[in-house]
Amino acid sequence: MKQRSELRPLLSFYGDDFTGSTDVLETLFQAGVDAGLFIQPPTSEQLNGQFANLAAFGVAGISRSLSPEEMDLQLTPIFKRLHAANTAIVHYKICSTFDSAPQTGSIGKAAELGRGIFGGRYIPLLAGAPHLRRFTLFGHHFAAAREQIHRLDRHPTMSRHPVTPMEESDLRLHLQKQTSLRISLMDIVSLDGSYETVRMNLEQLLQEERPDIVIFDALDDERMETVGRLIWEEAAASEGPLFVIGSSGVEQALAAHWQTAGIVKPARVTQYEAQAADRQGQRQVLVLSGSCSPVTAKQITYALAHGFSGIRLPVSQLLDPSLVEASMAAVREQAMNLLKSGKSVILYTASGPDDPEVANTRERLAQLGIKSEESSRRLGPMLGKLATGLIEACGLNKLVIAGGDTSGYIVKELDADALGCDSLFETGSPLCQVHAKGRAIDGLKLILKGGQVGGESYFVRAQREIRPENNQ
Repeated sequence: MKQRSELRPLLSFYGDDFTGSTDVLETLFQAGVDAGLFIQPPTSEQLNGQFANLAAFGVAGISRSLSPEEMDLQLTPIFKRLHAANTAIVHYKICSTFDSAPQTGSIGKAAELGRGIFGGRYIPLLAGAPHLRRFTLFGHHFAAAREQIHRLDRHPTMSRHPVTPMEESDLRLHLQKQTSLRISLMDIVSLDGSYETVRMNLEQLLQEERPDIVIFDALDDERMETVGRLIWEEAAASEGPLFVIGSSGVEQALAAHWQTAGIVKPARVTQYEAQAADRQGQRQVLVLSGSCSPVTAKQITYALAHGFSGIRLPVSQLLDPSLVEASMAAVREQAMNLLKSGKSVILYTASGPDDPEVANTRERLAQLGIKSEESSRRLGPMLGKLATGLIEACGLNKLVIAGGDTSGYIVKELDADALGCDSLFETGSPLCQVHAKGRAIDGLKLILKGGQVGGESYFVRAQREIRPENNQ
């Protein structure tokens, strides 16, 4: 196959939610790769001008919450733009817990669209991310919950996800419900041995099974680097950009190979610790939480016990057209008063999956004829407008958003040009800085966190910008 020269940028990506998009930004930051995250696909003028220094860039999206028809409308033009940018790799970034279903956030649909636009011998799919304690073994996916590793269909949160419950841990079977594309597996045994042996195993699999998608097992750093090399060499031999699907494990694997091969500079040593002494003082922060995760619930409880003020959002009223205006005005006034008094404030939709408000909201949605998966799509823009108004009125310089689906709609309402990684904070959840030239949110510090991310003191540490000891 024809070899081509190294391209710049090395990689572009589309994140199927915003928290996952900043996860990629963090992984690239740690690897010493200058990267930026855009809300809309960047123009050639941006990439050749203000952001000309980027070696990688991404577009933060919301496809995890969309139907297949909606995904087609949104992803097709974006994939075409990324194809035209001609980076070596185009990565469709998914959550490391493989959140998806045939009718919502279908990874199979994204694969079909990518296959049609990018072509290639096959689509590499790497869901595992050992640095996030997400593993794939013999095609079955595992994820951590606190101190334990669970098979995905037995995970205390993902097996009960309100929109995309994981009822099957075998990624081949789960994905086959979403697409007719042929799926094969490079399991942990096939990834063992010398690189030449592993490459021969892959070539034999491609010849015998002729798959459209190859899922790679993921367990440890050594095999991840091997997968990264396999993907990069496939990209180097491709006529156009190589389309890849996976978690931030894709960047972890690629970065490991890039550093070994001298393609990028050595891993970045963050200046966070050197600056930490200057960041110990209390900082006012606004937190918006649309997460129903028990992890987030504990973080809210801890923060309220350590100086934060909380406002439970009347979700059922906010989703009711006849009540939304008055309800939002009341929330805005209460939050404004607390912020102007110097308090850090948490606006939250629920305190865990068993919160009665979750059932109340579903009941009210049913009465209004609204599907439950529509709640984030309707609520997110309201919260985005609310956050923007509070930031401008109170001069806030830090915003934290919890919940992968909700965060996308909120950040879109901020209307930023791009996000950059400012420093490390929590694995999978970096401290970002907003670029919005000429607007009040320019320079805003932004942290996005998925429901499963962080320890109990997460919001308090975000207020003070203190990293946990095990991340230092």
